[in-house]
Amino acid sequence: MIQLQQTQALDPDYLESLGFTWHTDDDETPYVSDQLVVLTEAEAEAYYEAGNILYDMYIEAGEHIVENDLFHEIGIPFNLVEQIKETWENDVHWHLYGRFDLAGGIGGKPIKLLEFNADTPTALFETSIVQWAILKQNGLEEESQFNSLYESLVDNFKRLVTLEENVDTFEDLYDGWKFLFTSIKDNAEEENTVKLLQHIAEEAGFVTEFAYIDEIEFSQEEGVVYKGEEYELWFKLIPWEDIALEEPDLAMLLGNIIQNQKAIIFNPAYTLMFQSKGILKILWDLYPNHPLLLESSFEPLENQKQVAKPIFGREGGSVRILNADGSTEAEAVGDYDNHKMVYQAYTELPVDQAGASYQAGLFYVYESCALGFRKGGLILDNMSKFVGHIVK
Repeated sequence: MIQLQQTQALDPDYLESLGFTWHTDDDETPYVSDQLVVLTEAEAEAYYEAGNILYDMYIEAGEHIVENDLFHEIGIPFNLVEQIKETWENDVHWHLYGRFDLAGGIGGKPIKLLEFNADTPTALFETSIVQWAILKQNGLEEESQFNSLYESLVDNFKRLVTLEENVDTFEDLYDGWKFLFTSIKDNAEEENTVKLLQHIAEEAGFVTEFAYIDEIEFSQEEGVVYKGEEYELWFKLIPWEDIALEEPDLAMLLGNIIQNQKAIIFNPAYTLMFQSKGILKILWDLYPNHPLLLESSFEPLENQKQVAKPIFGREGGSVRILNADGSTEAEAVGDYDNHKMVYQAYTELPVDQAGASYQAGLFYVYESCALGFRKGGLILDNMSKFVGHIVK
């Protein structure tokens, strides 16, 4: 059973003063929980170690995919394969940040990987700013948290220039490269998340600008252009697979821009390999029965409870929980039914006294650096709540 600590809920006006405007769900209930998940220091350390181990395994799996040309097997659109190869082989294409979704880790339950949101992970604002504010506003020790996400991002932005762990040489190496940050219009959550990242990049020392995606020009000769200026660095909170499937001309242009070294794009194209849930099957092939993994296959698993989920999908859409006899225990309607499915052995999430499930979100920014939780039903969807934590 998960242990929770009651807090005073943050006032919506205060949250909006922070730039956090998506604080209320469609049913008019608060999106941010007024409780904190209580962790021991040993549990926080175990999450930290698990993320570092898992990332190394993902690197090995990525190399295996590239070497053996397994892009089609894990559902990578054909028009992104060359971009993935190009960014994988060149160290300047730095992975800025990602988020592991994990089961277990609380009350003696083993940590298990569910998936890795490596390209366009959400909950960055909640994890780095909001759960810190919960502690501050409730008079709790602000250091009583596994959460250095903001500081880790500052350092990792500097590593885009230094390309090494030591960031002290950033000012000596930085040559005034301009950094453009982009989201789509009419989505406050995505826009403010991108602007938070822009603010962090400025703190790291970059010259930055913000633009909506439809305001930018792309050219294989000039690269990424906004208001007549060329930008060497471009961050987009737009999934690579959406670009490939919905904007194939743009996907081709971006490939040429990368190849011609006209801009570096974040997160890099190779993160789509990590984002694909098809890599879960590759991981199981490479590390069978690893304690952090759940058995995964492109075919239904025999005689066991499992989860069927599309290799590309979000917020639980098109996910089904299947019983050992193949019957459906739970399912979520979604727009991803046409994607290839991966079948992953079922594992229970930690639950509270009311029966709500909790899934850990572990941010990885050069190393494991921050933790937050989502709370919901058997399948976590877009009505799940964000829950902060405290380490005691």
